[in-house]
Amino acid sequence: MAKRDYYEILGVSRDASETEIKKAYRKLARKYHPDVNPGDKEAEERFKEINEAYEVLSDSQKRARYDQFGHAGVNGQGGFDPGGFESFGDFGDFGFDDIFDAFFGGGFGRERRNTGPRRGADIRYDLEISLEEAAFGVEKDIQIARMEKCPTCGGSGAKPGTEPVICPVCNGTGKIQRSQTTPFGRFVNVTTCNHCHGEGRIIKEPCPRCNGSGRIRKSRKIHVKIPAGVDTGSRLRISGEGEIGEKGASPGDLYIFIKVRPHKFFTRHGDDIICEIPISFVQAALGDELEVPTLDGKIKLKIPEGTQPGTQFRLKGKGIPHLRGYGRGDQHVKVNVVVPKKLNEKQKKILQEFAEISGEEIKQHHKGFFEKMKDAFGV
Repeated sequence: MAKRDYYEILGVSRDASETEIKKAYRKLARKYHPDVNPGDKEAEERFKEINEAYEVLSDSQKRARYDQFGHAGVNGQGGFDPGGFESFGDFGDFGFDDIFDAFFGGGFGRERRNTGPRRGADIRYDLEISLEEAAFGVEKDIQIARMEKCPTCGGSGAKPGTEPVICPVCNGTGKIQRSQTTPFGRFVNVTTCNHCHGEGRIIKEPCPRCNGSGRIRKSRKIHVKIPAGVDTGSRLRISGEGEIGEKGASPGDLYIFIKVRPHKFFTRHGDDIICEIPISFVQAALGDELEVPTLDGKIKLKIPEGTQPGTQFRLKGKGIPHLRGYGRGDQHVKVNVVVPKKLNEKQKKILQEFAEISGEEIKQHHKGFFEKMKDAFGV
């Protein structure tokens, strides 16, 4: 019985790319695999046919001979073993999809991803600043400890005067190739060389200062600029100021986390600030002009007559500068009317007269003999 055309079996054109061939094969192999069709002899034969076609068309040399001479060009050239599919039972706990993912998901016929030297670690630094510094920005020098390139070996890890040698196991490639024969054909598994850990070189005489790591821990002063408008929880990133990477890999970043100290007078709410000032009941009743502290210095604030306790005045643009934009928040000044705890006789008389004029009847509490004695002797 004449064999069917391999391109026809996989359902691809004769100029199909390797990717198209692999995609078509994977789809058909899933559909006709014996584990999916137990006891179906027709599916079993179709599966063998699909694998035989793929065995030839996935190999560029075999495909070229097939395109030129047909089936005669590949007979006896390592065709597919029709009985090999039973070896799937040797994959243990792996399911059918796991097997395909292992062969195709990570890249069929390709090496595994080589992560290479690791990037340097990021560093966190907690910086506490005042409210004024947060409002207007500040420049500071901070001290951090980080891994840096070893100055003795220049980061090579080798003792000065020596050089790393080529790994004898992987011959400097940093990779080990292992072949595996499966029902789908012959696969090459590429792994990192565990002798040189993927470096391709071995240090026979390590640097005495860094013990072959190429890095040392060092204290370093960093100059940082804190922008105006930051708040507690703000995070600043300084690129490349983290720890150095391994074997020439890029360094990490420095992250500065801001904490703003509580202020003795101002309370911050977003970009607004709030403060409280005490005034006497006379100032509240008659009005006055006061000096009020702001982040920019003292300014005059007019208190109108009849001001009630808890009244708030807004000082526009006297708050915190907006971190991402123009302008500033506002300052809110809350007045607390302070009532005197002790009055002399003249003050009491004047207030009593004020009450009478206002039509108020004030029932004062008069001290008894024992209360007066306590006041006299300070008991």
